[in-house]
Amino acid sequence: MIAITGATGQLGRLVVALLKQQVPPSSIIALVRSPEKAKNLGVTARVADYDTPATLVNALADIDTLLLISSNEVGQRAVQHHNVIAAAKQAGVKRIVYTSLLHADTSSLSLAEEHRQTEADLKASGVAFTILRNGWYSENYTGSIGGALAGGAFIGSAGNGKISAVPRADYAEAAVAVLTHEGQEGKVYELAADTAWTLTDLAAEVSRQTGKHIPYKNLAEADYAAALTSVGLPAPLATAIASWDVSASQGALFDDSHQLSKLIGHPTTPLSVPVAAALKAR
Repeated sequence: MIAITGATGQLGRLVVALLKQQVPPSSIIALVRSPEKAKNLGVTARVADYDTPATLVNALADIDTLLLISSNEVGQRAVQHHNVIAAAKQAGVKRIVYTSLLHADTSSLSLAEEHRQTEADLKASGVAFTILRNGWYSENYTGSIGGALAGGAFIGSAGNGKISAVPRADYAEAAVAVLTHEGQEGKVYELAADTAWTLTDLAAEVSRQTGKHIPYKNLAEADYAAALTSVGLPAPLATAIASWDVSASQGALFDDSHQLSKLIGHPTTPLSVPVAAALKAR
């Protein structure tokens, strides 16, 4: 039995869909806060609330392998993940697969500390584990294409930093590969694109596909945060996003180990694909 936390989230849904192609749907359990949101997944759903440990032990009964997709509640994740790991141990889960952050052990990203804490919890739990250190999602940047087209430019603070990002679907494939193959215990994967790109490259690809000249304008960190705030982002989030761009300029989102393509058995998705998808969705 394989359970997936956050199964109704953007990554979780992709994992469930791919996993159903590899194993019987009856052997997949979606762990969700709101079962009604999981009705179209085609698998059994169980209530599991990160913040209510009592729900977690029951939800994890009879589970062999758990995919712990990291929570999206920044600042609460270390505690939430700890609750899941403790419940998994109590319920007798045999292995936990965790979606961490690229180079979490050394990353300068503000997000990294909670992942470091969770990785330490996993290693101390006594439960077999596999760590998937996911790089950035392409969608983190392609989601800004509409704004760039409206404003006539991409803005950011990443300079010429190389970003080894791929779409969520590639990371979902990696998770399914690890969930369905033996011999993964204790492994730590650094998962990232085969070919990195800069925000200048992103702007050039958008320009190519739209026929419009959309340049990339690099801003100081404070100016980028202010620009994000001006379009409605909460100040703390705007500050965090700008800081992540600065970390990207220093190499925090780059990796050239090709572990992702080796794990999924084919090249990672090139930048042109998520750009086209974002443009089509507008």
